[in-house]
Amino acid sequence: MTILSHDQLKILLDNSQSPCISLYIPMQKAGPEIRQNPIRFKNLIREAEQRLDAMGMRHTEAVQFLKPAKELDTTDFWENQNKGLAIFISPQMFRYYRLPMEFQELVFVSNRFHVKPLLHLINSDGKFYLLALSQKDIRFFQGTGYSLDEVEVENMPRSMNEALMEDDIQKGVQHRIGTSRGGTANPFQQPGDFHGQGSPDRDKRQEDILQFCHAVDKAVHEKIRGDNTPLLLAGVEYLFPIYQEANTYPYLVEQGITGNTAVMKPEELHQLAWPIVEPLFHQNQQSAIKLYEQLAGTGTTSSDVKEIVSATYCQRVDSMFVPMDRQIWGKFNPDTMTVDLHSEPEPNDEDMLDLAAIQTLINGGKVYTVHSEQMPNGAPLAAIFRY
Repeated sequence: MTILSHDQLKILLDNSQSPCISLYIPMQKAGPEIRQNPIRFKNLIREAEQRLDAMGMRHTEAVQFLKPAKELDTTDFWENQNKGLAIFISPQMFRYYRLPMEFQELVFVSNRFHVKPLLHLINSDGKFYLLALSQKDIRFFQGTGYSLDEVEVENMPRSMNEALMEDDIQKGVQHRIGTSRGGTANPFQQPGDFHGQGSPDRDKRQEDILQFCHAVDKAVHEKIRGDNTPLLLAGVEYLFPIYQEANTYPYLVEQGITGNTAVMKPEELHQLAWPIVEPLFHQNQQSAIKLYEQLAGTGTTSSDVKEIVSATYCQRVDSMFVPMDRQIWGKFNPDTMTVDLHSEPEPNDEDMLDLAAIQTLINGGKVYTVHSEQMPNGAPLAAIFRY
């Protein structure tokens, strides 16, 4: 099994061989209903066989085509599941993903893979970083609304003693304190101030911690430089203003997770982190919805599926809102730029919502995946045009 990522999504999109089969299956992780997992799987495989037969493929060829998926049906496989399972099969490609979100039970047989259900998982608006900082241990994570995974950072000091020892070697015993390049213009950050009257020993200790934070910041900044993803800090409270002083990453979130996070498991950190960063992503989405509503009637927005699908091929779509839990079937002819919609799927039909979303991403637009009830003005599809 391969971990799902933007690069993996691109591989799926770049697949040029057909037929392409996309299977989405909701999974049960525990309890009596776990027995339904292999039953759902077999039913969807059978449906995929029938669709291949309907397309004119010989039944023996259809069975052979689906053989890699059928070979997954083992006890070990079903004992290691997440909330959802996605399987992709083409003549030269077979991939499956155990994913941390439930899907509708779906089978797609087309000339390209159906990936709209995956967009909500890997949309960049759901991504954040977390730095768990203590003087004796440092961990760096990349997270989404569904998971938090530790990431290795090159040149990251493992402790304050290691950072200061390395600094001694490079600069001598003088611990030079750098100037933060983050500044106070950072909208995510309000730097604290730890300076003031104190004993020489305490001042020296604070300078050491600041120098340590500079070393950590340098490693972090080199890792995520050029990104615009929120960075959350976790650690004992007195470290926050010191690290903010050293920080050079412009998207450090003001609020952090306080406490002895060195002993927390990733699952515990995720439970505390997501409620802090989730509102930031909702703000972006809500701002885009407000802009859509403000521009309504000016000719720079549309909720017409046919118009939007055609516009995606002209690179006109800047932002799009697409429902995750709905399909609109039809065919698009790029030569005539015409769209035919059908109430029920016909042979060789595609989900026009999936087509529009993918084409928008390919052309550098932004796609917001929402539930149907969250769509602006209840539209089946909504777009803001570049021109």
